[in-house]
Amino acid sequence: MAESTKSATLSIDGKEYDLPIFSPTAGPDVIDIRKLYAQAGVFTYDPGFTSTASCDSTITFIDGDKGELLHRGYPIDQLAGMSHYLEVCYLLLYGELPSAAQLEKFELNITHHTMLHEQMVNFFRGFRRDAHPMAIMVGVVGAMSAFYHDSTDITDERQREIASHRLIAKMPTIAAWAYKYSIGQPFVYPRNDLDYASNFLRMCFSVPAEEYEVNPILSRAMDRIFTLHADHEQNASTSTVRLASSSGANPFACIAAGIACLWGPAHGGANQACLEMLNEIGTPDRIPEFIARAKDKNDPFRLMGFGHRVYKNFDPRATVMKQSADEVLDLLGVENNPILQVAKELEAAALNDPYFADKKLFPNVDFYSGIILEAMGFPTSMFTPIFALSRTVGWISQWKEMIADPQNKIGRPRQLYLGETSRDYVDIENR
Repeated sequence: MAESTKSATLSIDGKEYDLPIFSPTAGPDVIDIRKLYAQAGVFTYDPGFTSTASCDSTITFIDGDKGELLHRGYPIDQLAGMSHYLEVCYLLLYGELPSAAQLEKFELNITHHTMLHEQMVNFFRGFRRDAHPMAIMVGVVGAMSAFYHDSTDITDERQREIASHRLIAKMPTIAAWAYKYSIGQPFVYPRNDLDYASNFLRMCFSVPAEEYEVNPILSRAMDRIFTLHADHEQNASTSTVRLASSSGANPFACIAAGIACLWGPAHGGANQACLEMLNEIGTPDRIPEFIARAKDKNDPFRLMGFGHRVYKNFDPRATVMKQSADEVLDLLGVENNPILQVAKELEAAALNDPYFADKKLFPNVDFYSGIILEAMGFPTSMFTPIFALSRTVGWISQWKEMIADPQNKIGRPRQLYLGETSRDYVDIENR
């Protein structure tokens, strides 16, 4: 718990209240208002909680003005460029980079938990074939609590550990099977001789009729997508997981709640919206028209995948993702894919236009991840499930941190009530 070294004074109707101020290791100071209602009889009003710290955390730090994203103090571009997803998972879960022996043990543990209980196949078959993969993921992840009773007691540290490993291990299988089910192909079981990203690609794209070899460039690009989406501080879905867990709900229910929140187009659907925009543009010759529209204040059109709500300068994840996008497009080519042609030329046009530089509207991680996933052959309906797969470790890390916090209490936001005051019931014949 942070120590208060200074205070702020709040004056209400001539009466003053001293409020402690906490200074973080990075970021702005935080005013402690926990006793404000008890002392002054007032609440604070902050729709969207954009100025409210709901917890203290040691996991992820973002400085949007500087374009900085740190996991346990390590810059995201270093992790994505020099590490890999399961090592980053270990870092987020345990706070430090693992030794070689620790990483080997962790990877082995995750690899040997990738299979699903065979009876869970029935859950997939209960959905219509045209069900969105996110609908399937919400249902199946929530249903895991009905199969894994030895890891639902949140008061047991060992059970929390088992649940954490199971979720990280099984999420690629769940996402891949949701995809296979939606296209009418048989489920492909995981293989223990493949790395995390390669296993996922094989489960998505292989078929029993022929051998499937995972290209290492595609596997590396997939691993980077996982890494760059692993955690992003107290965003909407992470806050949802924390709020759900504050009631004592089991870990599978909490992660299912996070998936449901991520499904929203304002959160997890950004790279899908980017691809839909590229489809709307259609051909490279129409790019000048759409750039002009983006500059027109009276036109509702906006370039998706450019700029970011949090990062006011540049998205630190985008540089690494651009490298992967270039590698994937060089490997697969863009000649026969007009959407990828549009993406490449739109990127070049925007980066060379002073208007976008002045507005700091640089391509973000969603722009490049959408291009990569499109080039690999994923339909846009799978973009958000892949995001959920990636973010699972972040949700779990935040969940574990909250459960272990002695200050943990059930979330109970307040409101500014503007409805009717107390009134008497009137019989229906007198209304």
